Amino acid sequence: MKTLTAKRLFFYFLFLAVFFAAQTSFADKSSVTISAPETAAKGSEVLIKLTITHSANSYFHYTNWVSLKVNGKEFSRWEFTSGKRPEAAVFSREVKIPVNEPMELNAEANCNIHGSAGPAKWKIAIKE
Repeated sequence: MKTLTAKRLFFYFLFLAVFFAAQTSFADKSSVTISAPETAAKGSEVLIKLTITHSANSYFHYTNWVSLKVNGKEFSRWEFTSGKRPEAAVFSREVKIPVNEPMELNAEANCNIHGSAGPAKWKIAIKE
């Protein structure tokens, strides 16, 4: 009877290990959306909100960086580690950007295991 119980216990733990390992494989890539105005007055400042979505932010599997580029140049970057992970599966970051010319925004987030879902793009035109 003890052997049967030990075997059941072994298979129970084996099942749990496979189950939790499989969850990682179903996780998605980190993605980002941009919330910003479509137009702005020259010389003004606009608020840009990035919303990052990633199904898992655990010790081993998390969004490891988020980047915002303005007209091809990196404007802001946030780095994360296993010890300093994002606060939730969906989180946001905000920045204020001075508007002096038309702007093209590119934002991207990256999962340390699965990579990025690709950059999000947004354009801000100058109000006439």
